[in-house]
Amino acid sequence: MKSWLLVSVLAMVLAMCGSRSPYQTVLQHSRIRGRQQGPNVCAMQQIKGTNRKYFTNCKQWYHRKICGKPTVITYECCPGYEKLPGEKGCPAALPLVNIYSTLGAVGASTTQMYSDRARLREEVEGPGSFTFFAPSNEAWAALPAEILDALVSNVNIELLNALHYHMVNRRLTSEELKHGSSFSSMYQDSHVHIHHYSNGIVTVNCARLIKPDQHATNGIVHVIDRVITAVSSDMQSIVDVDDDLETLRAAFAAAGLSTLLESPGQYTVFAPTNDAFAKIPRETLNRILGDPVALKDLLNYHILKQLQCAESIVSGTSVETLQGAALEVGCDGDQMTLNGNAIVTKKDQLGTNGVIHYISQLLIPDSAKTLLELAEDSSVSTATRLFVDAGLSSHLTGSEALTMLAPLNDAFKESVTMTPDLRALMKNHLLKQQLSSKALYHGQQLQTLGGLTLRVFVYRNNLCIENACIAAHDRTGRFATMFTLDKVLAPPTGTLMDVLKADERFSQLVGAIQTAGMTELLHQQGALTFFAPTNEAFRALPPAELSRLLRNADQLAAILRLHLGEGLLVSGGVSSHTRLAPLQGDKLELGVRNFTVYVNKVPVADADLMATNGVVHAVNAFIRPLAPKADREQADGPAAATPVDSQRFRNDDLFERVLMSRSSRTMNRHQ
Repeated sequence: MKSWLLVSVLAMVLAMCGSRSPYQTVLQHSRIRGRQQGPNVCAMQQIKGTNRKYFTNCKQWYHRKICGKPTVITYECCPGYEKLPGEKGCPAALPLVNIYSTLGAVGASTTQMYSDRARLREEVEGPGSFTFFAPSNEAWAALPAEILDALVSNVNIELLNALHYHMVNRRLTSEELKHGSSFSSMYQDSHVHIHHYSNGIVTVNCARLIKPDQHATNGIVHVIDRVITAVSSDMQSIVDVDDDLETLRAAFAAAGLSTLLESPGQYTVFAPTNDAFAKIPRETLNRILGDPVALKDLLNYHILKQLQCAESIVSGTSVETLQGAALEVGCDGDQMTLNGNAIVTKKDQLGTNGVIHYISQLLIPDSAKTLLELAEDSSVSTATRLFVDAGLSSHLTGSEALTMLAPLNDAFKESVTMTPDLRALMKNHLLKQQLSSKALYHGQQLQTLGGLTLRVFVYRNNLCIENACIAAHDRTGRFATMFTLDKVLAPPTGTLMDVLKADERFSQLVGAIQTAGMTELLHQQGALTFFAPTNEAFRALPPAELSRLLRNADQLAAILRLHLGEGLLVSGGVSSHTRLAPLQGDKLELGVRNFTVYVNKVPVADADLMATNGVVHAVNAFIRPLAPKADREQADGPAAATPVDSQRFRNDDLFERVLMSRSSRTMNRHQ
């Protein structure tokens, strides 16, 4: 029975969250959450330490936060109902009275008082059908003293006009307050501008309706959180008359965007002040102002395609700009934030075609940045310093079409100082053309400024260039792109055999390869993955067995061919249940645990030694075929690298399978 009831309640909540207008949805959700307190009780979220209350939607109810601040649940009568002494909840409908009397009952007694003073009382008590957007008592108290004094000193004209601007000569419920609509007010037919957001918040001239739908005999009252003023200028006019936006005004004119601020629409402009422009290094600012493409991108990055009042925001939301990139518009307490930073200094300067928020910091999109600017103050600061130390600054700040391969700071295990070899390596982290990672394909060859050719490897779980895999989304600048890599590039220095010969750890393996007659195989063109046993792996064999093995070229070749996989697989391409087909034997099964790659339960001691015809991964034990049971399991366990004794080589049936298989089996490599 309880399960059935829970399912029914959940179905009701979901149904309500997906129907009606956004405001009616959150109101109904609040009713559902509050009904345990009695009939017609709404649950509201109140920000701790403030009087700000919100009807909740499904998401907010569980998060218990608004604008990053914790909330407490309060319960009060839903609109249109009141308590009765001794009864639970709010069982009684409020008496329906005229607008004047309703103002006093819904927390707008100051508006009621000013209606008296302005001789508006007779009008709002009399016949008609009005909508009154009534400022709350707190809204009047927050009005600057000089503005309030000007209103009350001339009650018959200024105050009356101000109140009439809050009125529409028809009844408008919240359902009729559609997003983007406007209505002629009772002050010279000046329009009031409505926005009804998807989170249930409704605004008029960017003032939030905090108590909507308070019905009266001659209309309806919506209590709002601020006093609103008439809007008569477009956004260009607002920018034109404000000396604090002089630099922005000149920038809009230079980019040919002034007409946008004059045209009809519903835009949001985050307007950098003169001081915001002054904070930018002069060289950077001059470069952008002198580049029409970069300047247009810069300005469009400050403009949203929709009108976003500050009061509509209760959490961070990604919103697309005219430039195409997204800004995260959010809030922290009563402060509006952009990309997590509280840089909005003046909110909700409303024009006829949008709203302006003043900001204290210029927002520079990636598309207006040089490579050096893309990399600064990011997770690739070490690589950035090394590019500069290597004398490559002109490439990072110029107009060349390049792609920078920038390793993460963590890729540098210790402090690095510039050397001739490192200088050459950093030059090979710059590609000769501007690329997008989405256009890369398996086997593609990329040319570096240093003259090397790098290979692209596409795996199911990663996109890699040589040994390094792309660790973040592309950063596309004005002329160049930055790929963030998880490792420092290790370009190939020779064939597989060359790599082994150059590393003392493989001296015994080199001899074994020569004994087995496999030298030519490891020099020829191709793509192989060699899990190369180190000298430590050879030392783990009993001396007598090692001697016997090295005298049997066929047996030795069979064992080494089990360590060679078809295809080139770097460590970044290994995921759960990755398999390689060995040149001899059944399969090699790979996995990762605690950042270590395992092959048939043997850990890789040193990965990604790149060669022109493959890659070497060092292992400190010989690889053995998996037992039948292990064949059905992921081979990423932490099994110890156990010595391979002579009895195992002679008698192990599984090794017999390897030895008897003289021909290579071709298997599809699962990346």
